[in-house]
Amino acid sequence: MTDKQSEIVQPVLVRVNGVLLKEQTAQELDAISAFRPHPSDLLIASYPKSEGTTWTQEIVDLLLHNGNVESCRQAPITTRNPFLELSTKISSQTGLELLEEMDPPRVIKTHLPFQLVPVGIWENKCKVIYVARNAKDTLVSYYYFHHINQMIPKPGPWEDFVHNFMRGEVAWGSWYDHVKAFWEARQKRNILFLFYEDMQENPRREVERIMNYLDLSISNDVLDHIVEQTSFKNMKDNPMANYAFVPKEAFDQSTHKFMRKGVVGDWENHFTTEQSAEFDKDYEKKMKDVNIPFRTRL
Repeated sequence: MTDKQSEIVQPVLVRVNGVLLKEQTAQELDAISAFRPHPSDLLIASYPKSEGTTWTQEIVDLLLHNGNVESCRQAPITTRNPFLELSTKISSQTGLELLEEMDPPRVIKTHLPFQLVPVGIWENKCKVIYVARNAKDTLVSYYYFHHINQMIPKPGPWEDFVHNFMRGEVAWGSWYDHVKAFWEARQKRNILFLFYEDMQENPRREVERIMNYLDLSISNDVLDHIVEQTSFKNMKDNPMANYAFVPKEAFDQSTHKFMRKGVVGDWENHFTTEQSAEFDKDYEKKMKDVNIPFRTRL
């Protein structure tokens, strides 16, 4: 067993400020909180398995490199866009260690809820892109992700996971709290709020929105090229983006891949009629104070 593999330990979740986090993340939270970004850094934030996270990372990388695919395939996505709270060294370095070695501007990924994002992000007025996906499809994707991710606890039976998700008793906490906090802060903090469903419906439109937010000017031909290169099929076949480079001891993709389906409405293949009704009732209660235009079908 290599040193890298031996660092993968039995996953444990601990509660920090009401949010369940991996034990290693909780132990390093002070250092994460103290991270001081450069004003030119970009943060891409999302709740886990919002599906558009990796997609957005690749879009941003191609936009920043004017569509140069080879430049974006020189290293795995975890190296190009460090995962801020990555604590287990599945890529030989933690997210913070990678960031320390990189010169700004840097593109940073996080799943941390709004209240745990380093305050320096806001103080330095960094640009932030938040990617959100409807709750039901996120739940399904997160359920499958628990089966391959060896760094978080196994999900247990489907019906149990549905209730754990509804209660926020999963890693990175409540989906409801996560999306609501970023939504409510989007204007004050200049956050570009993206919906996965919008990206699926009209990827070219959303790529242009990202380009404009980043104050870039790119030709129509290059934008078309970026849309094509970041299609689900091309992303799934891209070894620098599909997480095939992650050791099996961290991501066991033998049963299904990190990029599984990439569709809107897959929840209908998993929820029973009773579960869907119960979920909808709970959702209405938790989201009654906001009007976020999520769509569960296209």
